[in-house]
Amino acid sequence: MTHPAPRTADASSDRGPIGRVVVLIPTYNERENLPRIVARVRAAVPEADVLVLDDNSPDGTGEVADGLAAVDEHVRVLHRQGKEGLGAAYLAGFDWALEQGYDALVEMDADGSHQPEQLPSLLEALRGADVVLGSRWVPGGTVVNWPLSRKALSVGGNIYIKALLGMPVGDATGGYRVYRAAALRLMDLHDVASQGYCFQVDLVWRAVRRGLTVREVPITFVEREIGDSKMSKDIVRESMRRITAWGATYRAGQLRALTRREPTWHRLPQ
Repeated sequence: MTHPAPRTADASSDRGPIGRVVVLIPTYNERENLPRIVARVRAAVPEADVLVLDDNSPDGTGEVADGLAAVDEHVRVLHRQGKEGLGAAYLAGFDWALEQGYDALVEMDADGSHQPEQLPSLLEALRGADVVLGSRWVPGGTVVNWPLSRKALSVGGNIYIKALLGMPVGDATGGYRVYRAAALRLMDLHDVASQGYCFQVDLVWRAVRRGLTVREVPITFVEREIGDSKMSKDIVRESMRRITAWGATYRAGQLRALTRREPTWHRLPQ
């Protein structure tokens, strides 16, 4: 049996009120940025809660987060034992939020590159979708203060992903996105092993393979002004290795289907 084809959001399909929203913000050495981003989130979507996912930052970000939570009941903190990667932090946050009964879960960076003021647009788009991606590489999307080399890497990487995995998504690597809780429950998160920015590709591919409705909303991405980027050569290498392996498996499955009429959709990525 073949898997349902991926769907784009139909503007006429309204899933109704979103319900409780939580914004997940992973942190590692973001002491200066965290109060600013939390204040902006609270102003942009005052009905939403914030969950800070701190990986035991040596600069004291966790203590700053505790201070914010002490004066605002909408702010929570999940302290983790150490730096285990973006994917592990988000998975811990997903587990917590799903247990708490939230209906929509937002991914957002702490450094200000994802503008909270655009979050209402993403949440509005979720009314007709299961997953909403804040996209830099669709019409209307843009990036501020990036060198040409980094733009080329991101655009080229997304073209490679789209060609290899056959995903109808313009920006699979972006980290500003919203999931319905029901969608995450369908995505077999227990076996996600990817880390770094590959984690973002992993999850959107799982959504596509489940036939969930994915919608992209253009955003303006602003490069951080304070602190250091978490992007590294190791992250890029891990992403390329995993995506290439997934693509090879997917295309081999397509080839077998053509010759033996077998299903083209196989196991979710490991």
